[in-house]
Amino acid sequence: MSGNRSHEDELFDDLQEEEERLAAEEQAEFDALEAEEAQEKGVDTPKDPVEAMHNIIKELQAELEETKDKMLRTVAEMENLRRRTAKEVTDAKTYSAANFARDMLSVSDNLRRAIEAVPDEAKAAGDKGFLALIEGVEMTERDMLSTLEKNGVKKLDPKGEKFDPNFHQAMFEVPNPEVPNNTVCEVIQEGYKIGNRVLRPAMVGVAKGGPKLSDLQADDESADTGDSEQSTE
Repeated sequence: MSGNRSHEDELFDDLQEEEERLAAEEQAEFDALEAEEAQEKGVDTPKDPVEAMHNIIKELQAELEETKDKMLRTVAEMENLRRRTAKEVTDAKTYSAANFARDMLSVSDNLRRAIEAVPDEAKAAGDKGFLALIEGVEMTERDMLSTLEKNGVKKLDPKGEKFDPNFHQAMFEVPNPEVPNNTVCEVIQEGYKIGNRVLRPAMVGVAKGGPKLSDLQADDESADTGDSEQSTE
């Protein structure tokens, strides 16, 4: 029976061989293309399927690490943005009334000048209406300063402190060898600040001629060291 094959059988075999040949050529072209791409990328194409799988796993791990790094960077940037936004909101709440508070300080100064302009003799000899007027002005001043303080405005009382050019304005120097040099010894006009910003510097007189504050601190440290050594002995 095998020697009596029909023309159709032979034709079918020829077609099947042709299909197999074409498939082999397509696979060879595909393998050649992959090898060319791998060569362009500088990657050797392994012949072992296990090695090829390991390479694929390494590539996926590298992509995963890169994606993880990008995600962490994005999270860090978002956290920094959140902190900056929170700080901006806090600053806006704290310093939004700065200009208004500065203007109100001028009104408070005028109230204080009005109170101090009344002589003590006039206060002692004044009638009840006049004294009530003075008391009302003083009460208005206190209420205004209290309201400013509730809104973050604080008075600067630097007497006895070290002169700070960020919050103090030196008007004159006072020769005094008994007071540490550069110490505020007189306050001419009180200063105010809102948050960490100065609204109005305090006008002060600064001591001159005394020992430097750093020298006094060094002496205090030496004295403390001597006392500790004596106690150890």
